[in-house]
This record gives sequence, C-alpha cells and structure tokens, in this order.
Amino acid sequence: MKIALAQLNYHIGNFEANREQIIHHVEKAKVQGAELVVFSELAVCGYYPNDLLERREFIDKCIESVNLIAKHCIGIAALVGSPSLNPSPNGKMLFNSAYFLQDGTIKSVHHKTLLPTYDIFDEYRHFEPNQEFNLIELGGLKLAVTICEDLWYNQPVFSAFGRENLYALCPIATYCKKNPDLIINLSASPFSYNQAKLRKDILLDNAKKYQVPIVYVNQIGAQTELIFDGGSLFVNEHGEVMREMVYFAPDFALIDTANNIHHQELQSEKDTIAVIYDALVLGIQDYFKKTGFKTATLGLSGGIDSAVTLVLAERALGAENLHVLLMPSKFSSDHSIDDAVALAENLGVKYDILKIHDIVDAFDDGLAGVFAGKKPDLTEENIQARIRGTLLMGLSNKFGHILLNTSNKSEAAVGYGTLYGDMNGGLSVLGDVYKTDVFQLARFINRESEIIPVNTIVKPPSAELRPDQKDSDSLPDYEILDKILFAYIELAHSPAEIIALGYDDATVYRSVLLVNRNEYKRFQTPPILRVSSKAFGFGRKMPLVAKYAL
Repeated sequence: MKIALAQLNYHIGNFEANREQIIHHVEKAKVQGAELVVFSELAVCGYYPNDLLERREFIDKCIESVNLIAKHCIGIAALVGSPSLNPSPNGKMLFNSAYFLQDGTIKSVHHKTLLPTYDIFDEYRHFEPNQEFNLIELGGLKLAVTICEDLWYNQPVFSAFGRENLYALCPIATYCKKNPDLIINLSASPFSYNQAKLRKDILLDNAKKYQVPIVYVNQIGAQTELIFDGGSLFVNEHGEVMREMVYFAPDFALIDTANNIHHQELQSEKDTIAVIYDALVLGIQDYFKKTGFKTATLGLSGGIDSAVTLVLAERALGAENLHVLLMPSKFSSDHSIDDAVALAENLGVKYDILKIHDIVDAFDDGLAGVFAGKKPDLTEENIQARIRGTLLMGLSNKFGHILLNTSNKSEAAVGYGTLYGDMNGGLSVLGDVYKTDVFQLARFINRESEIIPVNTIVKPPSAELRPDQKDSDSLPDYEILDKILFAYIELAHSPAEIIALGYDDATVYRSVLLVNRNEYKRFQTPPILRVSSKAFGFGRKMPLVAKYAL
C-alpha cells in the first residue's frame, strides 16, 4: 500500500488554515497515487487546545472541519486527528480521536486509549479513554490506529512502571492480538533534547517486539511553550527505519509498505546543541507568527544570555524586526558596552544606548528618607534591574514590540533574577536552557565566524549591579550547579541521591533549597520555550507555600 505521511505545522483554533493545508495535502497525496494519507494528532484544531475543549462551539468547528475534509477523500482515504463527541451519557464529553475518511464521508472513528497526565500533558481532564480496539481494512491490509500513546517516554514514568510493564499497558499490545498488517500512530510528540533518542527507540522496540511495521506521523511547529520537531518515521517489522522525515520543518513523504527492504533513509544526526538551537529558533518564529506580532526588543548587556537570545531572535525574525536597548549603569564595564555594540552591529540590529546613571540616582534620592539609616544592599541592585525593565517595557508599549526575556534556566531555578526587572518579558527564550548550555550555544553560533564577541563568551558571568560583581559570588560554579539542578529537576532525584553521585553535601542542600524557595518567582515568569523533559511552567506545577523536607 502506498501511504502519504503529512508532517505539518498547525495553529490552535485556526480551523480554516489547518483545514486548507490538510485538504491541500489530501489532494497532493491523491495526485501522487497514495491510497491513504496520514495526519497527526488533533491536526484539525492544533495540539493542545486546553480548556477550549470545554467550549461546545469549538468542538462543533472541529467536527465541521472533519466533514469538509472528508468531502475531498474520494479516490483516497485519510486519517485525521480531531476531538470527537462521546455518544455515551457516561464519562467525559469527548474522545481524542483519529477519523478514518473515505468515499467522501467518515467511515470510522478510533480513539486514544492512554491519556497522559504527566508533565505538560493533562488529557484525562478533557477526554474519555478508549475501550474499543477495531481494525481498519483497506487495500487488502488490516490497519491498527493508535494515537501517540505508544510513545510514553517520560523518565519518571519509566522509573515508576518499568519499560516492559509500560509497553504492556499500551494499546499496541491489544491490537496486535488481532494480527494487524500495520500500526499507524498519529502523534503530537513534543521535542525534548534529553529524550529525543528514547522516543525513536521506543518505536523501533515496539515494531521489533510485535513484528509489525509502524507508520508514525508527528507534527512540527510551536504552540507557545511546546515545540514539535517532526521526525516522522516508517519502521519495518524488524525495527529498522525505512524512512525518516526532516526535523523542525514541514515535510511530505510517500512510502510503499510492500518495500520493506532496509535502506536507511535517515536524517543526519545533529549534536544536542545544534538541535536545541533549531528548536529555539522555531519556537520564537512560531510564537510571533501565531500571535500576530512581528517585532521584538530586549536588553543587550554585553553578557552571554542576552547575546545568545539576540542571535536566536535575529535568525527567527530578521534584523529589521529587532530594536534593542543598551542600558549601562555606573557599574557596567566599558568592554561590556563595546561587546554589546559589536554584536548589534555584526547582526545589523538597531540599538540605542540609554545610560541609567541619572535615573538610578533619582530613585536613590527619592527613597533616601525612607531608607535613612539603612546600608545599600540587594535593594539598590534590584532597583537598577527594575529601571531597565521599565525602559524596555516603555519601548515595547510605544512601538508594539514583544519583550524577549533573556534569563537562563540556572538563574530561574535558584531565583537569581529580579521580579519586574530582568525577569520581565512576553516570552522566555532561554528559560529551559542551563547556563553551561548557553555557553555552548554561543560557541555553536560562532562555529564559522565571530558573531558574538569572544570576550562575551570568555569573561566571568556577572550581573554588573555592584563593583566587581560575579555570579560565582552568589552561586556555585555553573559546571557543578547545572549538574545538581538537572538531577533534581529533570531526573527528580532527592538531595540524598544527588549527594551519593559525589557532590558536596552543603552545595546540594543549598542549591535545592534555592530551587524550592523561589517557586513564587517562577510563577510570575513569561511562557518558557520548552526544550527539555522538565521545563518550568506548565510541566512543573509546584505549590508556592509548601514546606519542603530536605
């Protein structure tokens, strides 16, 4: 059977645009002789619509779109992801479904069985789990349709259940008792740099374990925090990749299930930093495109975080759509200003230098009476950060720019940032990237020529809010801190387990305490582009008032 795989970028709630591109690819597949074309999970409405699923008019538009798409499925069949209504009075109102369209109508509807509730997923809130396991007969083959659930690859979930036990729960095990010729998986599988290989391994393992070929169609694009990387696959019954589609871009492929000779149509492997770079550029690009904004600003300090953020923004939006501010204080070094100017000019980005010395002095004078008898401390440092935040928001308001937040994950984790100051922004670009990886991103950006001034990369990190300040005055060395944070946040290790890995007791307890104490700050941050398996925000919900036992 010839099957077309349509790996597309959808926009939540943009029914007309989603429908048009689905129909376009149905017609394209028909012209190329496909018998079936497969789209991804919730393609009609975009993944994930959250509580829009509770609005009946939203569901009506989903079903209307499916019916309009079905009219084009003459001479070809299609599998399209969309919510469907649960006809039973029992259970939730909706299923997460794959519609099988043929002969201009809806032939059958197949539902998702395992509804994830971990990390960023909350599907059981809206959907009823499937209880029926019916095959599709098409072109002399029996097809089993699954929806993403065979790709449970969250590390804590594996740890809790064990991989083999988890496989036994997946519907593919039930379907395979009916001897299907092919498994088709409609997916909305978000990117995470530390689990991308695991996702592919699970598909290969399933194909090999059940000795059945698998067609896996993922989507691409970003929906606020979530970034989908594509990488759709056709895997033969021996667990060998027959076709691998591109990452971080739309793609369309025609496969022939009769051609099961292994010939390794694989994408070339990229290193982790290169893949994170691609993900962040796509995340910025889609956030602006899908919200309707075109221009951005940020504070360019001469430090590495703002430098990397600016380069990513320039790649995503173009230099002509960026306007940045340099806001030196009396503590800013000359080389930081020079580095910031050099970077802006290297990229062709418009910049203005607004010295904040006089503004800071005005604040100090205004508060002198209230602060009488108190020595300068962190308060005065925070005032500088908030002045910069206010100036950037002024530029944002006046010209309609989105302010890009430049804080990294290490800083966000331990609260090394000022609310309503450097934590301002409409989108956090590096909030899921540890500081050590920010340095690697900078080196990756400079791999062919010096774009980010070398001094920005090699100088000790500093907020420059007091004389001779360095991040290391307040925090453990980032090489150590980031490994502790990764173990605590991504791997959910306890302090005792982290110490057992060889880290200093005091450093571990202090780092963990900082993470726990600063939840209230992270609660007020902008949306963070998610590139790991455990980003702050939707995927890590912690109470603000909890007492943590360490």
